[in-house]
Amino acid sequence: MPKVLVPLAQGCEEIEAVTVIDILRRAAIEVVSAGLGAQPVRASRGTVLVPDTTLDAALKYDYDMVVLPGGQPGTDNLKKDVRILDLVKRMAQQGKYVAAICAAPSVLAAAGLLDGKRATCFPNCLDDFPRVNLQIAAVVEDGKLITSRGPGTAMDFALTLVERLAGYSKRQEVEAGLQR
Repeated sequence: MPKVLVPLAQGCEEIEAVTVIDILRRAAIEVVSAGLGAQPVRASRGTVLVPDTTLDAALKYDYDMVVLPGGQPGTDNLKKDVRILDLVKRMAQQGKYVAAICAAPSVLAAAGLLDGKRATCFPNCLDDFPRVNLQIAAVVEDGKLITSRGPGTAMDFALTLVERLAGYSKRQEVEAGLQR
């Protein structure tokens, strides 16, 4: 069974975090949500999320994919955390999936993962990274890098992640249960 890590930073976008976690779990994919610290995470709209574990504890295990929710100041908190930058670089070097939504693709760009790659993000979030081949689409894949635009694309993003990890038939099964 695939295993996915979803780091949760203070100020993350709750729709993106919860949608990804929920949809992946509906597909019977093991998801570990990990707070950057030990306390609950207050998301960007004030929703309090209780991570499964801390990032330090989660990093003791291997994952098939890491997914970064966006939002502010959550994205800035991810970008400032050397553990996150090291994690996404290591996952990419190992040929594993690295995914980010909304403003969080800027974390991947800051780690050097999007140079010359196709990606999408919330408008203007990659303006400081001219080497990114910016696309205007809900979800953009370039190899095992998967990016998405924002809260409104979270469902499509999560279903794409299911498809990459568990196949198209599993995506269809999950999607049918959502009455899309």
